[in-house]
Amino acid sequence: MNDVGQRAHGPLGKVLVIIPTYNEADNIEPIVARVRSAVPQAHVLVADDNSPDGTGKLADGLAHDDDHVHVLHRKGKEGLGAAYLAGFHWGIDNGYDVLCEMDADGSHQPEELPRLLTALKNADLAIGSRWVTGGRVVNWPKSREMLSRGGSTYSRLLLGVPTRDVTAGYRAFRKETLLGLGMDDVASQGYCFQIDLTRRALATGYKVVEVPITFVERERGDSKMSRDIVAEAVWRVAAWGVGDRVQRVMGRRDTRR
Repeated sequence: MNDVGQRAHGPLGKVLVIIPTYNEADNIEPIVARVRSAVPQAHVLVADDNSPDGTGKLADGLAHDDDHVHVLHRKGKEGLGAAYLAGFHWGIDNGYDVLCEMDADGSHQPEELPRLLTALKNADLAIGSRWVTGGRVVNWPKSREMLSRGGSTYSRLLLGVPTRDVTAGYRAFRKETLLGLGMDDVASQGYCFQIDLTRRALATGYKVVEVPITFVERERGDSKMSRDIVAEAVWRVAAWGVGDRVQRVMGRRDTRR
C-alpha cells in the first residue's frame, strides 16, 4: 500500500449521479425527481441498456425538461459493471469531479446522498453501508439479508479487506480515485464489480470510508439479482484471494534472495 490516501482532499467540484437502468419505467421518474430534490446542484446520468419497456424514452423526456439530467443510450443489456464503467467514462470526459453510483429502484435513498458527499470531502471513496453501526435494511427477506451479509464476510476474509459492506452499490468516488484504479481492465459485473472496485481502491492506498444507510427493498419492478451474478462473485473473489496470497509469498521469497 502506498501513501496516496494520505494526500490532502480538495473541494468536491461537479457531481454526477449515475443511475443504470434496464426495465425501470416505473421507477425512473420518481428516483430522478428525488435526486434532483436531495442534491439540486448535482447532475444525473441515466445509463439505459436499451430497455424494452421504454425506460430510455422516459429518461429522454426528463433530460429534455431539465438540463441537469442526461441520458446514455447503450446497445443492450451488458451488466451493471459495464453500465457503470460507461457512465464513469462519460462523466470524466464531460468534466465531472465526483461520480456516484445509485440504483434506480429506490433501494438507495437519494435523501442520504448528501451524507456520502460530506464524507467524501475527507476521503477518496465513500460507501453507503448497510452493515456498519446505524446501517440497516428494510423489507428484505432473511434469505436475501443472509446472502448479502455472507457475501461481504466471504469477500472480507478471502481478500483481507476491512470494509464491512464490500458488495454495497451506493457509492461516491472522486474522479482521481477512478482514474487510479485501472478501470480499463475491470471485467467483473454485479456484486463482483463492487467488490473489485473496493479491493482496488484499498490496494492502491486510497482512503475508503463507510457511511451508514437505510437500504429499502424495491416496491416496483423486478430484482436483477441472479444465480449467475452470485456465482461470478464466488469464483472471482476466490481467484483474487489466491492470487493475492501467491503474490505475497513470491514477494517474500524475492526479499530473501
